[in-house]
Amino acid sequence: MLERGYGITNVVERATASAAELRPEEYLEGGKRLEAKVRRYGPRVVAMLGVGAYRTAFGEKDAAVGKQERELGGAVVWVLPNPSGLNAHYRLEDLARVYKEMRITVEKDLR
Repeated sequence: MLERGYGITNVVERATASAAELRPEEYLEGGKRLEAKVRRYGPRVVAMLGVGAYRTAFGEKDAAVGKQERELGGAVVWVLPNPSGLNAHYRLEDLARVYKEMRITVEKDLR
């Protein structure tokens, strides 16, 4: 993915049964670790799974799914819905639409 100029990641790198198991400190620490990775590897775009995770990790309480105004380590940031089956807010069709929108926009912008 880096060869194409973007990355996709979770903010917290440990598996849980639900996001409720994670502490705010883990999100903050994960955000710092992620920014360091972005600076090191230099993707032009980073897509983060989970609007709640993004809001907590980066203090963006009003963030919504989609392209963000802020950059992270010089990369454009997209927030995408978490595709977990526990995320009842998005049906499969909705997930596909949002992910496709990001892909099309990113590929157009990277030309």
